[in-house]
Amino acid sequence: MQRVTITIDEELMSALDQYMEAGGHRNRSEAVRDLVRAGLLKTPESDDGARSCVAALVYVYDHETRQLSKRLMTDHHSHADMSIATLHVHLDEATCLEVSLLKGRKSDVEHFAGHVIGERGVRYGQLVVVPADIEQGDAPHVEHHPTSRHAHHSS
Repeated sequence: MQRVTITIDEELMSALDQYMEAGGHRNRSEAVRDLVRAGLLKTPESDDGARSCVAALVYVYDHETRQLSKRLMTDHHSHADMSIATLHVHLDEATCLEVSLLKGRKSDVEHFAGHVIGERGVRYGQLVVVPADIEQGDAPHVEHHPTSRHAHHSS
């Protein structure tokens, strides 16, 4: 292990101490290591669009927007090779939330997500890409069940 000295203002130190206690860390070093690891996961190792990834696409849309539900369903079906599962939830009379778990080439996943998020009537969208190389088995274990392709939940 390497020893590193850092300077942190009082407000940030207080937030770090709260994070440490809430996370059950034994000391500040453990908490800082966790935060550094989490930050590094958000930074891709390379911007290579050809590398494999898994991702979660989260978006909220107005299902009353003309033909939007149909367009979204068509988009997902035409990209079935990258779809692991989709959760659909009715937030209110006009608003739906979907979480789509995707896998494939990073550039393809990002292109598909950008298309979905850019649809007229999609109010919010975010893609979280997990830096993993599925081909080499470095990714978290993901079981692919045919019945989990379209899990719909109504509230």
